[in-house]
Amino acid sequence: MSQSTPSVKSSPTHQDRSAPRYDPRGGHFLTHPTDPAALFIPEEWSDEQLLVRDTVNDFCRRHVQEPFFERGRELQITREEDRPEIMATFKRAADLGLCSVSIPEEYGGMGLDFNTGTLFSEAIAAGFSFATSIGAQTSIGSLPIVLYGSESQKRRYLPHIADGSYIASYCLTEPQAGSDANALKTSAVLSEDGQHYRLNGQKIWITNGGMAQVFIVFAKIEGDPNSSAFIVERTFEGLRIGPEEKKMGIKASSTVQLYFDNLKVPVENLLGERGAGFKMALNILNTGRIKLAAGSVGGAKLCVSRGVQYALERQQFGKKIAEFGAIQARLAEMAAQTFAIESAVYRTSSNIDKKTQHFAAAGRELTEAKLRAIREFAIECALVKVKGSELACYATDEAMQIHGGMGYAVETGLEMAYRDARITKIYEGTNDINRMLAVGELFKRNFKKEIDLAAAGRSVVAFVMQQFLPFASGEAFAVERRLVRAIKSTFLLLSGAVGKRFKKELIEEQEIVLNLSRILAEAYVAESVLLRVQKLSATSAQPAERYAAQLAALRLYLYDSRDEAARAAHAVIASFAGGWTRWRLDRVVERLLRRPDWNPRDLGREVAAYLYERGEYGF
Repeated sequence: MSQSTPSVKSSPTHQDRSAPRYDPRGGHFLTHPTDPAALFIPEEWSDEQLLVRDTVNDFCRRHVQEPFFERGRELQITREEDRPEIMATFKRAADLGLCSVSIPEEYGGMGLDFNTGTLFSEAIAAGFSFATSIGAQTSIGSLPIVLYGSESQKRRYLPHIADGSYIASYCLTEPQAGSDANALKTSAVLSEDGQHYRLNGQKIWITNGGMAQVFIVFAKIEGDPNSSAFIVERTFEGLRIGPEEKKMGIKASSTVQLYFDNLKVPVENLLGERGAGFKMALNILNTGRIKLAAGSVGGAKLCVSRGVQYALERQQFGKKIAEFGAIQARLAEMAAQTFAIESAVYRTSSNIDKKTQHFAAAGRELTEAKLRAIREFAIECALVKVKGSELACYATDEAMQIHGGMGYAVETGLEMAYRDARITKIYEGTNDINRMLAVGELFKRNFKKEIDLAAAGRSVVAFVMQQFLPFASGEAFAVERRLVRAIKSTFLLLSGAVGKRFKKELIEEQEIVLNLSRILAEAYVAESVLLRVQKLSATSAQPAERYAAQLAALRLYLYDSRDEAARAAHAVIASFAGGWTRWRLDRVVERLLRRPDWNPRDLGREVAAYLYERGEYGF
């Protein structure tokens, strides 16, 4: 390992234990205004946080990217000759402290706050499929013990996970239990002497499973309705590890099946309370979802930068392809989407930190405060997971297209990135599941009076009537704010209408729910990027040309977001309404979602010019 590679093992904690400026609430983005000044934006990273990002980027460049291009082929864990290099890379990461980001300092970790941990997930995306291994180690593999473990369990396992001597794995999915996480067949029976449990069953698609020493295993104890969680060690008798799966992508990441045959687990290795496994799994998946979204943003930034660099080098028809409008449009769309989704990701992760501080200030124990905060933003975590994973797949496809035939060749790394990105729409809950989860959770909170959708919906009528008047205002961001409110109003209008039509049976109308979720996701991301640029407009700490590019990126995203919301809205209407009702709702939505008077070609060219000037993503 290069001696010039900085270490972040000794970096101080970034947890701010001061009182929060405001108390954010999950789902309230739809019904309550947010002050831009209260929002965290990526331009506000501290020097310590940027050190974490830069250290991770440097590690990925030196020990993953450069070896890949020198080797000229992809590492595959199914090849015995590749395993030593994969394990050596993992050890180098551990030596830098990269396995310890989620672990408190008292157990040998870095004690990063949630927002900085999310930034870590963005940066580690530069490590190709190695990011999957480290991601499992620092998120779903270690967080169950961090958040639910007893003091003895934490002291027994966390220091070893932090220093990389134990690789951690998360074992939930089964042949008949994937998205339905509570349909587990793996069973646990308490021994007659009460000293241990016997586990029997099978787990599939287990990341890090072939390398792991510690497994977080979910099983049902003696017919309990809800699952429990256990800490299983590799050395426990009765554990059999299957061969490495042959996969489309993430080939350097271990993925195996596990088999439990009367596996003997000491009772002290029950993690958390009996029957608490289902809630635990949901909370851990929420953290995994937002970390995945951050990694998708990191991957998209790499794709934009690679596309910019190639466009500035490649010549066709006597000039650089960067000069062609088609190339500029592709790069601008990629950058605008990345800029917007990044805004939503860090809005969410910083709100989790703020909510943690709020609960802690109210007297909650810190671990309980963290759990409650993560649970609070389940809706937003699901939405950014979907938008982030779609971005990852879109950006890799566009970067490959910009490279043409070279993008299809192994040597550029883009075909590998293309294959690796596809899994993001599947793991941490498929995108369809996450879309339905977001809407379902929103309706559940409305039913529990935590969110008042009806009250918010009553304001829609007056807002709709305003849209029949000529729109003229010199107020800053007037058009942008109107458009974001229009997307929110469209969701409130249609969710209320289909709620009256289907009542409790709405959950069975999955096509409608999926389209409602598309509108909901656009409302959240569109507002997040608007708030970011509004906050940036109040500072003079950045060059005017940078702000002009940020404003163009905002408008370019909103232009497309309006179209996405409109398509989904008309699909919802056509799916449940007919005759006069359908005609009337279609007209209302068309009036609500009036296309802004912006020139998308000019916006795209302005964003592309900024990218070319910087020679990379640059925002």
